[in-house]
Amino acid sequence: MNQNYNAVFTVDQSPEVVFNAINNVRGWWSQEIEGDTDKLGTVFSYHYKDIHRCKMEITELIRNEKVVWYVQENYFSFTQDKTEWTGTTINFEISRKGDKTEVKFTHIGLVPHFECFNTCTEGWNNYVNGSLRSLITTGIGQPNIGDPITDSERSLSQ
Repeated sequence: MNQNYNAVFTVDQSPEVVFNAINNVRGWWSQEIEGDTDKLGTVFSYHYKDIHRCKMEITELIRNEKVVWYVQENYFSFTQDKTEWTGTTINFEISRKGDKTEVKFTHIGLVPHFECFNTCTEGWNNYVNGSLRSLITTGIGQPNIGDPITDSERSLSQ
């Protein structure tokens, strides 16, 4: 049984629009991103206050089909194992389903026994199912701009 975190949704937009939105990480996840987020082999950094920091390497970039990030480093202030995401993979698969485009997001290695699982699930639900989908369908996402968005972010920020 697949226990990795998954999110799947379909949109009316083309695979090209979806691909470009995924690679506009500042437009849907966070404006606290340093580095290129749309070039194969580059590394970008994410950080949210002193609560979460990570470095992602873009290991696969197949135009209009697939984006893969490898988590090189991770720090959580709120878990016993501060590095829970380190070595995990974040995978976006884009495919046509009739006249729609399907987006399949999988965080490979983010599993229920992780201490961060509930908090991270809430975060990905918000940023992938909410903000990324909104960026694709309306051109406007709801990235984090430094203030807590989810309940978990609010409680961890206090």
